[in-house]
Amino acid sequence: MNKIYGSRLILLIFLFAIQSLWADTFTFRADRMSGSRALGRETTILIGNAEVRSNNLLLRADRIEIQGDDNRFIECIGNVWGHEEEKNILFFTDRLRYDRRLKIARLEGNSTLEDRENEIVARGRFIEYDEEKEIAVFQISVRLFKDDMVCRSEYAVYNRNEKILDLTGFPVVYKKEDEFRADKIRVDLETDDVTMEGSVSGTIIN
Repeated sequence: MNKIYGSRLILLIFLFAIQSLWADTFTFRADRMSGSRALGRETTILIGNAEVRSNNLLLRADRIEIQGDDNRFIECIGNVWGHEEEKNILFFTDRLRYDRRLKIARLEGNSTLEDRENEIVARGRFIEYDEEKEIAVFQISVRLFKDDMVCRSEYAVYNRNEKILDLTGFPVVYKKEDEFRADKIRVDLETDDVTMEGSVSGTIIN
């Protein structure tokens, strides 16, 4: 095989799989790749149709950087798409950083988390999702949509196990034509019940 042909093969696709210390089969591929395996500076850079799979999490982006011992950190940049397959949760964002050891994903920029199992779509400028605890934290221009209910705030915590949403930072909840405002609002996403604390106000249309 000549050098030119070999180089073209590498540019077209790169596929690699390893077994990590946590018994997690890790694979990735892209149009181009570069990196260093120097001790303490382990880095792999994937560019163009980049894709990484780690257990139940599939990530795609324009550029993906893999860093750390046993490829612990994954950073995705540009047109990021992710799917947590076991829980059927989708991510869309400008930038994502994932810690494979702690199983925590941090999304920055225009970010969306879509919990298809519970029919919930949530947006914010920063999202942190703890995969093991099943808790998502949203910050800045938060919007959550479920059926005919819309929740808005500057800060929110979504407990997926308990199906509870806590809103602070000028929270507002709209249910059809009704409107609820308070300092703190808790929404039971299973029953759609709303609990409010501090400076409570609202409008209910019968």
